[in-house]
Amino acid sequence: MRTIFSDSGILFTIGNTRFQVLNAIYEKFYRTIPSHSHGSGSYEIHYISEGYGRARIDGSFYDIVPQTLYVTGPHVEHAQTPRTENPMCEYCIYLKIEKLPRSHAAYTALSADTGQVLSLFENTPFWFGKGNDKLRLLMETLFEEFSLRRTGYQLQIQALMHQLLVLLARNYENQESKASTPSRQSPENKAAVIIEDYFLYEYNHLSLEELADKLGLGTRQTERLLQKLYGKTFLQKKAEARMSAAALLLALPARNITSIAEELGYSSVEHFSTAFRNYYHMSPREYRKKEAPAH
Repeated sequence: MRTIFSDSGILFTIGNTRFQVLNAIYEKFYRTIPSHSHGSGSYEIHYISEGYGRARIDGSFYDIVPQTLYVTGPHVEHAQTPRTENPMCEYCIYLKIEKLPRSHAAYTALSADTGQVLSLFENTPFWFGKGNDKLRLLMETLFEEFSLRRTGYQLQIQALMHQLLVLLARNYENQESKASTPSRQSPENKAAVIIEDYFLYEYNHLSLEELADKLGLGTRQTERLLQKLYGKTFLQKKAEARMSAAALLLALPARNITSIAEELGYSSVEHFSTAFRNYYHMSPREYRKKEAPAH
């Protein structure tokens, strides 16, 4: 089950910073999301309302339980896999921020309080901890507004996003563990969302032609765009997505290597093992023994 609201046109400013909601997703996970990261100024807010799983963030593993809250900022590698018997349900909001010039109509001078909220948010590229019932209610209300789109829903979402950022700043603090504003995403931001969704959710049958079709581009244009946004070719992104998913699945002792190869779209376990060895310089069994965390 997956509900996504993208290209919403939701923009708001706090002081000298403009926030754009690139997409908002509610999903019950039945499969692994491979390792990925986002570019400068990009933040994902993850709130797990129920269920269980595991996240791997910058090489470290974290157990996901109900009311887990975590935020991943620019260039933070993160991946997650659900627990089969009770998979997690997640609210995820993908934000892009940019600093406004003083000449911008929406620019306002920072008060001490506003500056503190912005500083805590922008200077915390990664945070993992616990949410609460207030946060769950806020997320449910946000997604209801996205879904129903009643009169004034954009204003309501902007107000709720302000509340969400304040809650995040308080969590960080208490648990230290252009002349016109566009109403829609820029073409490059929109393309990045399509690309990232494709590699995250369809890693078992990736093709350059299919991605190009989703973007409305030719295959050569798509390759150039991948190089511009990520500095990688399609084949490099494909290998990265599949091998990241493989590493997470191998961390689950209950999963056998044959079933992992099938899930990742390989025609045989031998083809999977060869690809895995070429990428990690060890076999899947060796990787499982050496790298998988203890349970």
